[in-house]
Amino acid sequence: MTDALADPHHRPHLTGQAAAGGRRDIVILGSTGSVGTQAVDVVLRNPDRFRVVAVSAAGTRAELLAEQAHQLRVRTVAVADESAVDAVRQALTRHFGAGNEPEILAGPDAATQAATLECDAVLNGITGSIGLRPTLAALEADRVLILANKESLIVGGPLVKAIAKPGQIVPVDSEHSALFQAMLGGSRAEVRKLIVTASGGPFRGRSRAELADVKPADALAHPTWDMGPVITINSATLVNKGLEVIEAHLLYDIPFERIEVVVHPQSYIHSMVEFVDGSTLAQASPPDMRMPIALGLGWPDRVPDAAPAFDWSKASTWEFFPLDDDAFPSVALARHVGSLGGTAPAVFNAANEECVDAFLAGRLPFTGIVDTIAKVVEEHGVPRSGTRLTVEDVLEAEAWARARARELANGTTADVQTDASTSEAAGV
Repeated sequence: MTDALADPHHRPHLTGQAAAGGRRDIVILGSTGSVGTQAVDVVLRNPDRFRVVAVSAAGTRAELLAEQAHQLRVRTVAVADESAVDAVRQALTRHFGAGNEPEILAGPDAATQAATLECDAVLNGITGSIGLRPTLAALEADRVLILANKESLIVGGPLVKAIAKPGQIVPVDSEHSALFQAMLGGSRAEVRKLIVTASGGPFRGRSRAELADVKPADALAHPTWDMGPVITINSATLVNKGLEVIEAHLLYDIPFERIEVVVHPQSYIHSMVEFVDGSTLAQASPPDMRMPIALGLGWPDRVPDAAPAFDWSKASTWEFFPLDDDAFPSVALARHVGSLGGTAPAVFNAANEECVDAFLAGRLPFTGIVDTIAKVVEEHGVPRSGTRLTVEDVLEAEAWARARARELANGTTADVQTDASTSEAAGV
């Protein structure tokens, strides 16, 4: 095995006060999103442990961004959308007073610039593959990367692995945080299998035929988590779980054939690790993202009372079911894409984002999401890969995949076979 990107046995390299167990300086990217707002909550409740030096966001929620900046007393605010800068500046003036506003970084590279600011760790909570450049910038600046932006690892896997030091990444996804914690029970050489749990989404138990008429409102009604529309639809199709399988492979350097997905509707056990002696260790907690966020911010130390714990005096039942690959072929497709490597995961991810938009707009049926992705992956052919892979290669592959997925969704979806094409492209 090569060195893992996320290694709980490897303690992060910290300097200054943080190295001595003092307050840790953090940059939060995507601060107005779901992960970002919960991270801000963790920080505000633990001012003796964390100090935020910069926040970044698109800028569309100017008032919230300014409020966060004021509450955290940051030195820098990064705004990706230049057209939103005036609104953000005015909001900052209202909160800080004229002449006291923090520095503003503006433009598409603002988050990347923020990722290189002097700090101990960077929390990348940006949604989508636009988080790739900030991820690479944080790693190159030798920061601990607290990774909630799974897309940057998935689409840029070879690029990330080329520069990340062993253990430099601490994952925030509840599943990968669970694996991270459970792997403390043994060495990587003793790991037989990673078991990633899935809630099953709102359509658990339905057959493929019963999914044909699913409407966006049905797919957006997740039974456990409160998330944004793209992630919620990804959970309904289980594309999100496919992405997590690729992420687990990259983070822990475990072969795809030793990463299993099981359905656990209660979402109490977030993932498990099976060891060679037959023992399985599971990480369990109520579904609350503040717990993995706090673990990432404080690692290798835990943050007391980061989130509520179980009340073990109350009876409860936890269930597990095998994944139905016929109804939800996205995981098998993701395994295939992950095995191809190179630009293939970028094509998979970009095509999915376009297909989700098309489904929400009523241009694509629910089952057409994964079928269309499979067709785009198949048309992509042999992915570009190897040591010469660049960010530009990844972005070019993404642009092609988005354009092709839009073509298929906007009037040529009859070209997408709705039964066999997905299984054939997935190699199953």
